Amino acid sequence: MGSFDWDLDTGVMDLDAGALLVFDVHPEEYDGDPASLSSRVAPDEGHRLDTMVTHALKDGSDHYGAYFRVRLRNGHPQWTHTQGLIQRDGTGRPRRIVGIVRDASEEVSEHAARLGLDEGRRKRTSVVEGTTAALAHARTVQDVIDLLNDSHGLEYFGATSLVMGLLEAGRIHLVAEGPDGAFVPGTRFTRVDEPYPMSEVVRTLTPRFIESRQDFADSYPVLWPHISGLGITSAAYLPLIAQARPIGALGLLYNDKTGFSADERNLLVALGSSIAQSLQRAMLYEQEHDLAEGLQQAMLPRRIPDVPGAQIAVRYRSARLGRDIGGDWYDVIPLPGGRVGAVIGDVQGHDTHAAAVMGQLRIVLRAYAAEGHTPATVMARASVFLHELDTDRFATCTYAEADLATGVVQVVRAGHVD
Repeated sequence: MGSFDWDLDTGVMDLDAGALLVFDVHPEEYDGDPASLSSRVAPDEGHRLDTMVTHALKDGSDHYGAYFRVRLRNGHPQWTHTQGLIQRDGTGRPRRIVGIVRDASEEVSEHAARLGLDEGRRKRTSVVEGTTAALAHARTVQDVIDLLNDSHGLEYFGATSLVMGLLEAGRIHLVAEGPDGAFVPGTRFTRVDEPYPMSEVVRTLTPRFIESRQDFADSYPVLWPHISGLGITSAAYLPLIAQARPIGALGLLYNDKTGFSADERNLLVALGSSIAQSLQRAMLYEQEHDLAEGLQQAMLPRRIPDVPGAQIAVRYRSARLGRDIGGDWYDVIPLPGGRVGAVIGDVQGHDTHAAAVMGQLRIVLRAYAAEGHTPATVMARASVFLHELDTDRFATCTYAEADLATGVVQVVRAGHVD
């Protein structure tokens, strides 16, 4: 550490022996002019310091401080810190600056290390948050696969390539691999008892962290020859577990690291858990979707009947994106005497319950109409039937009966839009 005394009127800056050591300048090399230090202070650093001091002088400050880098005689950079006290006259005009300069290399290095540690933790946390947020929008298994196959999916994990397999009837079906060219022939379907890392983690329900090329080669001699050319230096294979049972496995392969810290292992296990939950949610959604869609299609008319004297066309479209299952229905009913009935209805809700209630209402409406009842009676009896179902769902309906010979149409509306 050293001190300086800078006379702003003359421009002369006196440096003591300690300050000269900080700048690595010999006494005979310094003539009191701050510009003679330019050989030690890079132009951009000097400009930054000049700007800071000028700003402090103009805004009325009585002190300033800054870190900057000095280029030592051997060419190595040295972090340096300076603090200055500005002395002003009675009018507020700055006349003198006295202060210190000191070697701050160790201090900055420790601070940078702490920052690096904190930044690493923040990055790991952001990986979990980013992946979880992206997976939250995945409604189907294919959505999850697309996310993992996407190049940004690799960025989330910091991996060079990845593989994911789903457990199907005792075999692991490889459903995601990235980037292009990372696929190993013959691994699209593998048995759980085969000597592959994904098979191992599915069998044991335990993550497998491969910490070096040699570890990979020794542990999986069947797989290693196929991926050795990818430059892989380590890998993490994670079982995907949902409700205490395996549904698949995820493999993350790296070419820029060896070994995994405790924090990294915990992070990867958390990511595997998040992906497993998203996959399970997507599988359940697809199962319910397929069930409800099949149920609804079974409940709706399989074909439109031919009615002499009438042209009939049907269009069935969901009201909202993703809401294509539920209680909406239509029907066309040929009636005696050249008449035809048309029904449009909607049971509350968009699920299998709504589809089931819809199917029952459609059947009874068709039956009551075929018995020859008037439109008002058909609707009244259907309403009684809905009440007797003891469901908490309501329904709206419009029933129109047209006499094609006379052109007379009778319409009954039960809460439905016009």
